[in-house]
Amino acid sequence: MMEDGTNYDRIATAIDYIKTHFREQPDLNEVAEKVHLSPFHFQRLFTDWAGVSPKKFLQYLSIEHAKSMLQDKNATLFDTAFDTGLSGTGRLHDLFIGIEGMTPGEYKNGGEALSINYSFAESPFGEIIVASTPKGICYLAFTDDRDKALAELKTQFPHARYRQTVDIIQQNALYIFSQDWNSLSDIKLHLKGTPFQLKVWEALLNIPIGRLSTYRAISETIGNPGASRAVGSAVGSNPVAFLIPCHRVIRSTGETGGYHWGNTRKRAIIGWEAAKTSH
Repeated sequence: MMEDGTNYDRIATAIDYIKTHFREQPDLNEVAEKVHLSPFHFQRLFTDWAGVSPKKFLQYLSIEHAKSMLQDKNATLFDTAFDTGLSGTGRLHDLFIGIEGMTPGEYKNGGEALSINYSFAESPFGEIIVASTPKGICYLAFTDDRDKALAELKTQFPHARYRQTVDIIQQNALYIFSQDWNSLSDIKLHLKGTPFQLKVWEALLNIPIGRLSTYRAISETIGNPGASRAVGSAVGSNPVAFLIPCHRVIRSTGETGGYHWGNTRKRAIIGWEAAKTSH
């Protein structure tokens, strides 16, 4: 217990140091030295306690600061990179692509200059709208009203250019309803969300077909055991229905829980997947 308390103090000190000095982009050795640990031991301890590596934690802080700056229309990409402590716009670009799935320019412009193809298709659970960028699927939702579905898509990327057409990225994704999942090519996703949301959505992708998880279990998986409510909010914000299987998350009591596209549809999907894996 004494060691746990000591480790907590070390991690708290490290987190405070990174938050205070993120503009200096401190490396692993520098932060480890501040808490009197070897870089190897510190890396392992920090990851166990924080759920992410020190480098990833620094990236999350950096991108949140960069995003807040880019909301100012007068802020240039160079200014943003400099104020975030990055050596240039190239590193800012790499940071956004790695975490946000879009360039800093695309983020700043709310999707301006981003081309999005969309189409409507039938699924075993009703009609869907599916949308894609050249980088992957950016949106998929069940719908009973095409006009409303398109309007909701446009709120995600308000300045993008839209074209109603079916492309190979959409076709490949929709095979998930009709083919053996193990034989499918990798489905690429182009997601926009907070670091926490992306972390939750990544955890959802690891729930096997025919299996269920709980909000509490997901919060433990991502290293935030007390964040069940925040996890629930992130699950509910999932922009890519079915492909990111938020329908596989239920309450700890065994109740189905809410679903953005209706509880009846959620129960139908769970039953359909269970039948597929029981053969």
